[in-house]
Amino acid sequence: MGWILFIIGTIGWHIGVYGLFKKAGIASWKAFVPFYNTWCMVEVTGIKKVWFWLQFIPILGQFVTIWITIIFVMHFGQFTLLQHAALVFLPFIYLPYIGFSKDVRWGGKEVMKHYKKSAAREWVDAAVFAVVAATLIRTFIFEAYTIPSESMEKTLLINDFLFVSKWSYGARLPATPLSFPFVHNTMPGMPTTPSYLKWIELPYKRLPGYTSIKRNDVVVFNVPAGDTIINLEGYGSKILYYDVLREQFNGNRDALNATYPVIVHPFDKTDNYIKRCVGVPGDVIQNKEGVLYVNNQPAFVAPASQIDYMVETNGTIFSPQFLQDSLDMDIENNDQVQVDASQKIYYMNLTPEKAAIVKRQPNVKSISIYALTDVTTHTFPFDTANFRWSLDNYGPLQIPKAGATITLTPQNIALYERLITTYEHNKLEYANGSYVINGKPTNNYTFKYNYYWMMGDNRHRSQDSRFWGFVPETHIVGKASLIWFSWDKGPRWNRLFKSIH
Repeated sequence: MGWILFIIGTIGWHIGVYGLFKKAGIASWKAFVPFYNTWCMVEVTGIKKVWFWLQFIPILGQFVTIWITIIFVMHFGQFTLLQHAALVFLPFIYLPYIGFSKDVRWGGKEVMKHYKKSAAREWVDAAVFAVVAATLIRTFIFEAYTIPSESMEKTLLINDFLFVSKWSYGARLPATPLSFPFVHNTMPGMPTTPSYLKWIELPYKRLPGYTSIKRNDVVVFNVPAGDTIINLEGYGSKILYYDVLREQFNGNRDALNATYPVIVHPFDKTDNYIKRCVGVPGDVIQNKEGVLYVNNQPAFVAPASQIDYMVETNGTIFSPQFLQDSLDMDIENNDQVQVDASQKIYYMNLTPEKAAIVKRQPNVKSISIYALTDVTTHTFPFDTANFRWSLDNYGPLQIPKAGATITLTPQNIALYERLITTYEHNKLEYANGSYVINGKPTNNYTFKYNYYWMMGDNRHRSQDSRFWGFVPETHIVGKASLIWFSWDKGPRWNRLFKSIH
């Protein structure tokens, strides 16, 4: 549908310009020569030549072309806001109409001398310019982002306000360009109303000149399992559609969809997550007793990261003052500190620095990572017959790399099925002991995209790749670069303009 509209729009634009060129005394055939047609507009209207060359700037150039065309039709006496809106949104109808209408004539520079913008029009033009400029900046340069949860503590805190660089990994072209400005996937105050139209859906593409994601970068991305959501408070990207489908409805989509309101988002409109990229394409990742290894080496541990520790004491309790002053936590906050009935075992969510402080206390007999070792169906790839993994004993698992080829087997298909079908848009079937991809029997598959493994710095408070698997390059939004503001009952002054590592 999107390509059909694009083709109709392109043909209509050129046909309309053909008629307008004829009226303006320009050889009509020039209307069909790309860029030469706008050069002719620039010349006949007296616009400065620099505007012609600005058309070659990616993305921005499209808006410059629209502006040149507006100036051109103004020389035919087309001055009203409605006329210009018709040119922007319906050029394939509006341009042919005025191009072949007997009532529309070339007025040239003379007609422009008698045109004066009203005060209201000046405000409208200024507002349109501001919206377009801000949208371009937000889409292709940087975007503001707010930390909503504790999954990255204490590297990032709830209500940290970030700048996310879109340029670092290459600005991604919008897959759904027809959307309401400054919002993500639903309209403000209308959580069931999408903020975008699917009339035009473009394939994945990034602008050139970018750098690759580096291991341990803090990255914002569209959560891969968020393409389909249950549209109720408390669900969305918190309690995932696919988890409910698997655990409550045994894979019966019709039953789930009949029970809950469901929205299907394009990949660039799924909710944004922020995590640390702990594994890049080709890496082998493994969690052993809560310790992450990458390529058989202990992974980077962010200085402010947190994890749950089990602290055994001699029975003497920690004083509330010690917990508050030395560890910055409250014994009554059960999310940070839990105590068994005997008061001998504490479960604490600590940074490495705070764990070292606890270890030095005279009443502490031992301290160790509280590893979650029970095999669970909650972890990717949800196949406990072949992958007996837990959250803290996970892997080894190699991250797919573009161009690499694997052999598909019944033992590993759970790892790659969603990658092949959803992210890389293939039809996958199993017949006569062989896999069939796009109608061709084969047991081999070559990856089209690069993939990444994302984990939160607060490992026991993070919904991350362990729960939904690989993150394709298509879903990468940008690099978290700077905390520009932070708030907790007042500004956190020590976090302002702090770079993110």
